[in-house]
Amino acid sequence: MKQEIVQRIERLRKQFDSLGIQAFIIPGTDPHLSEYVAPHWKTREWASGFTGSAGTVVVLQESAGLWTDSRYFLQAAEQLTGTGIGLFKEMLPETPSIAAYLGSQLQPGSTVGIDGTTYSVNQVEQLRKDLEVYGLLLNTGVDPVSTAWINRPAMPAGPACIYPIEYAGMSCKEKIATIRTRLQENRTEGIFLSMLDEIAWTLNLRGDDVHCNPVVVSFLLITQEESLFFIAPDKLTDEVRAYLAGEDVQVKDYADIASCLSALHIPNLSVNPAKTCYTLFSAINPACEVRRGDSPVTLLKAIRNEKEIEGIHRVMVKDGIALVKFLMWLEKEVPGGNVTELSLTEKLTSLRAEQPLAMGDSFDTIAGYKEHGAIVHYSATPESNATLKPVGFLLLDSGGQYLDGTTDITRTIALGELTEEEKIDYTLVLKGHIGLAMAVFPEGTRGAQLDILARLPLWKQKKNYLHGTGHGVGHFLNVHEGPQSIRMNEIPSVFHAGMVTSNEPATYVAGSHGVRTENLTLTCSIGEGLFGGYLKFETITLCPICTKGILKEMLIEEEVEWLNNYHQQVFEKLSPALDEAEKEWLRKATQSI
Repeated sequence: MKQEIVQRIERLRKQFDSLGIQAFIIPGTDPHLSEYVAPHWKTREWASGFTGSAGTVVVLQESAGLWTDSRYFLQAAEQLTGTGIGLFKEMLPETPSIAAYLGSQLQPGSTVGIDGTTYSVNQVEQLRKDLEVYGLLLNTGVDPVSTAWINRPAMPAGPACIYPIEYAGMSCKEKIATIRTRLQENRTEGIFLSMLDEIAWTLNLRGDDVHCNPVVVSFLLITQEESLFFIAPDKLTDEVRAYLAGEDVQVKDYADIASCLSALHIPNLSVNPAKTCYTLFSAINPACEVRRGDSPVTLLKAIRNEKEIEGIHRVMVKDGIALVKFLMWLEKEVPGGNVTELSLTEKLTSLRAEQPLAMGDSFDTIAGYKEHGAIVHYSATPESNATLKPVGFLLLDSGGQYLDGTTDITRTIALGELTEEEKIDYTLVLKGHIGLAMAVFPEGTRGAQLDILARLPLWKQKKNYLHGTGHGVGHFLNVHEGPQSIRMNEIPSVFHAGMVTSNEPATYVAGSHGVRTENLTLTCSIGEGLFGGYLKFETITLCPICTKGILKEMLIEEEVEWLNNYHQQVFEKLSPALDEAEKEWLRKATQSI
């Protein structure tokens, strides 16, 4: 495989002269700026062998590099070995930006190429400015990958499916009417949507075009007069066509989106420059005023309606039942040496599949035993597949897709004897998790203002983690969504009642262990207070938190009380659906500390 990567890079380089470029940048996304993409658009993985969800490859005639974040430092180092591609670790002070690196390697006047369908408007404009500092030019219209990628996977061809209103809680017509109202408030005539989850939410459609993400590849153009849905024609059944017609949505060919934008005759169009690819943005009729701004769908989708909230509470019970069955099985099987990282993943997936309305995993399970737990987004392979033993930690990050909601949960499980360092790290992460879970905050609060609650116990011991603390989770949609986020860097979006967000502080020790504890929370209103309304997080995930690694003397009374109350709630909500043996196991797993 490593030699094949070398050959692929060489095939790219051979096209540079004919394209008039001296370097080519390959992100890991698609024309919809998706985090996770269909095989057809896994260009970065094809070019480098790196399988993480975030990263950018830069290819020059004499060198190549991959830029990625802390979640993938260890994974990237392993996967890039032998490819000739260097690793550049983002957010570290010694790591140059891509533009700075290109400036150090290329002569002024050189041209850098990108495929404009895989870069947002904001990214292109910023990259162009950054390259100008070094006298470098940017060509957004080159795509050597299309020629170099032999046997490239076809575009996804799976059908679109109707998402029933009993789970969506709001019809397509109602959603489009609400979007139009938001546009009218801003005196805007239309909006162009390219994010797949926003389109799926708006039209109450789902699909299987992206692994674990129930979306369908498409574009959507909504004006005050019409709604145009751009999708490959063979992806629509007669039933879906009739449904769309009943919702006053016109169907157009996916391939016609650029020409339609070029011929658009409305006074103005709302476009999110952070989520619209540069090529399609450039195709918009110059006579149409482009109004840049966030899509109203992002926030509408993130605030759950009553039906969706009912659904996610049902889902948490189902997911909790599957997890209890799994944890009980794991405890029994590990001492016999019968469990590996891959086999436990299969077991957990099968137990979730037994639950009503289960539709698969919400992402590929991360099961990292001992030192593998320090690889933030570790993915076991037949070569790395570790056998679990009754010692050390297993870090297990998993989630399920159900018709009535999406889950995401991480548990760090003590399989046996632990070191003092492991216990300290586990307890520090738990303290941070509880600190955020107990947060009460005024309306208008942003994630960066809350992030310190999860990190402070770690910071006091000069420990940290470089990924975010919390992300939005879709409703039978993508496991990662916005606009809300809890992280160190500033995100302007504020929290609203009805948002579902993860709470997942962590810490990692390379070569030893990783610790992460994650529950999902629902933002809830708790009424008026001084200077306005106040909010809190309701923890909605239902699964025992392993108590074997806790150093109780490190917890304050309020933290112990929170944990005991949480475990009481877990037992009360899950035990009615369990048999006697499972109920007894859960009773012990949730007993007060």
